[in-house]
Amino acid sequence: MPRRKLIAKKRSHKAGLPPGSLVHIGEKRAEKARITLIRYNETQHEERSVTLREAAAAREAGTVSWINIDGLHQVELLEEVGTLFGIHPLVQEDILNTDHRPKLEDYDDYLFIVLKMLFYDEQAEAIRTEQISLVLGSDYVLSFQEEPGDVFDGIRERLRINKGRLRKLGADYLAYAIIDAIVDGYFGILETIGDHIEEMEEELVSDLSPATLQQIHSFKREMIMLRKSVWPLREVLSNLRRQDSALIRESTDIFLRDVYDHTIQVVDTVETFRDVISGMLDLYLSSVSNRMNEVMKVLTIIATIFIPLTFLAGIYGMNFTYIPELKWHWGYFALWGVMLAIAAVMLVFFHRKRWL
Repeated sequence: MPRRKLIAKKRSHKAGLPPGSLVHIGEKRAEKARITLIRYNETQHEERSVTLREAAAAREAGTVSWINIDGLHQVELLEEVGTLFGIHPLVQEDILNTDHRPKLEDYDDYLFIVLKMLFYDEQAEAIRTEQISLVLGSDYVLSFQEEPGDVFDGIRERLRINKGRLRKLGADYLAYAIIDAIVDGYFGILETIGDHIEEMEEELVSDLSPATLQQIHSFKREMIMLRKSVWPLREVLSNLRRQDSALIRESTDIFLRDVYDHTIQVVDTVETFRDVISGMLDLYLSSVSNRMNEVMKVLTIIATIFIPLTFLAGIYGMNFTYIPELKWHWGYFALWGVMLAIAAVMLVFFHRKRWL
């Protein structure tokens, strides 16, 4: 919630500015942005930290360049990217706006793709989201991250050891591999959440504490956020497959179809979890209501039993001289007997009615 307030606050800085104005919307960081270049083909591989000009100059025919930029808080860096790679100002603006939903835009010479990379914070028991922006060109992929740390280590390792078909195919297959790694990360998060939901179900049966209700609401919010991140991605991949662009080769389409199927599985799992969590919330409220009803039933029975007893005690507690049985020797014991008999008869009656 604090992060959303921060984003809303920073959005106000763009009010009145012309389209394409570069304003970073996100968390400010002190460290300098880091640029990494991976240039490869089937026979060669190069990986190093570079400047933007070095990355742009390293492009050559017959190779694919993957230029990854960690850190978006340096606005002048995005301006330089736009100059060196011919990126439209609106695309630069969208890269700096880290609150975008997943989307795909075709600019003829390149494709612009926005994704959401997710991590699960075990300590906070919350999903952390990070925007990943991809620019796919004919022989390069630009990837923009908010901060260091991602789910692409497997891709980097496959490029280093030349495992699989990654180094044999073009930039479009690299873009697919990046999208696939992000979607595969969703499954790990869903498995973790599924384990927590099972634990929460056991707690729900054994312990109806306010902490359980707080956990249910927390997971419900996480499912809403996860759905907002994954649901539009299905549309992005569908449009990417139907995209009549020379940048997407026909051989890559089958792989995009596979990651599209994975996205459908993620969406189905998210919807299932949402239904389960909603059912758990209903079960919690029903259990609390039933427990309250049981307590009220016991209190009502006790009060009902004491009503006639209180009536008798009230009558014989009045300060009058001529009360019947007042001077009878066995009057006190007789009154106790009558009161106990009334209580016993009422208990037997409640038991036969199955109110006890």
